[in-house]
Amino acid sequence: MRVCILGCGAIGSLYAAHLARVAEVWAFVRREDHARALNEHGLRVSGTHNFTAQLHADTDPSRLPDFDLGIVCTKATQTAEAFAPAARHFDHGAVISAQNGLGSEEILAEHTRGYVIRATTFMSGTRHSDMHVQYELDTATWLGPFEPTRTPMDVVRGAAELIVAGGLKAEALADARPAQWSKLIFNASVNAVSALTGLPHCREFAEQNSVSDLGHLMRALIDEGKRVAAAAGIELHEDPWEMNRIGCQTDHPPSMLYDIRHRLPTEIDFLCGAIAREAERAGVPAPLHTALYRLIKGKELSWNWEGDTRKTTAHQALHTYRTSG
Repeated sequence: MRVCILGCGAIGSLYAAHLARVAEVWAFVRREDHARALNEHGLRVSGTHNFTAQLHADTDPSRLPDFDLGIVCTKATQTAEAFAPAARHFDHGAVISAQNGLGSEEILAEHTRGYVIRATTFMSGTRHSDMHVQYELDTATWLGPFEPTRTPMDVVRGAAELIVAGGLKAEALADARPAQWSKLIFNASVNAVSALTGLPHCREFAEQNSVSDLGHLMRALIDEGKRVAAAAGIELHEDPWEMNRIGCQTDHPPSMLYDIRHRLPTEIDFLCGAIAREAERAGVPAPLHTALYRLIKGKELSWNWEGDTRKTTAHQALHTYRTSG
């Protein structure tokens, strides 16, 4: 099997290193120094697993071969930008979206004639450098067909078996939407609260002892997400509250917290925004997710906001009125 990983952050690096043990793996990356480091030194995994894997890396899509399988691990906001230049290399294979939220599969399907696979993963890691990723939470990747591309279950099972052969956990599902929604509700709640409080995913996210505890907000967000999923006809694969309860023991900094700290575009449109849109489509209220969605969008807006010219005009008009009167 020839596999390409698009986006070698923490999750992409974990897939790349593990799959390189059982397949020919390429990493399609943005930076020349990143590609050079991977080609010269390989990719080291520490933590839950410890090994170093050799792989190929390149920044030029014209130098890539055709692939049997691709795994897109970029931020959801970067899907088209990262995938479109290399999309033709997957026309006779399959590509997995291992990204946050809802909507990335549709973007991939617009650019390739190959099969698209829904995927959701709860594993986590910390990327220490271009050549080193720490594996922290050893949990499964759930995969299933993306219905519009009529992806056969044999293709999904083959992808899951390859991931397992590389030393990770994976499960092929006839319908991956329940798993995707489970992660969506968990992820939207954790990322938004972390981004607004500045806290990592810590034990306070599950505490409900006093009226000020964040666990109350997390429980309410998750319950609201469950109601939206039910209205959309989705029976969840896992309980997002249990995912929160387990994950909050890690003190892991969610990706949106990093984005907020570094004033980068967040994935909020694909997380709380997706839940808000699905709630509107289903005709059910989702005031908490809608509020967090708008607050994060407002936070992003504030980074480049230089004042409203209408305010200056209003002050001038008021001054003219007072002096003329």
